[in-house]
Amino acid sequence: MTRRFTPALPRLEQLDLTFNTWRGRSVRYVLIYLALSVVLVGTRYATQQIRPDLRAMQDREAALISERDQLQLSVQALHTPQAVREWAFANGMRRFAEARKTTANIAPIPPPAQAGPPPTPPERRVQVRTEWK
Repeated sequence: MTRRFTPALPRLEQLDLTFNTWRGRSVRYVLIYLALSVVLVGTRYATQQIRPDLRAMQDREAALISERDQLQLSVQALHTPQAVREWAFANGMRRFAEARKTTANIAPIPPPAQAGPPPTPPERRVQVRTEWK
């Protein structure tokens, strides 16, 4: 035999349904509702600048991204071989074919001093023996 669980609900005769009880409950519920309303309104008032600030930051981010892209393009344009060549000639670079050439004798490097003849490696002998069968 299985037993069913039935929650113990109070009977209607056991509930306190007096006017004073309901008035006290309603006053508590109204005070809780007012307190929550004040908290929500206060929170909204304290955070009212978040959305405009966020929009301003997003606009600033978009402006910075476009500025970065433009600067990257200008850097790439400045580093082309033609631009580097023009800059070098404007700052005094001369072509090798047009530059004045001078010659000079280069002194040889003296050999390092040796204390004696280099040591000879030990003699190695290899013997091979072949047997035919």
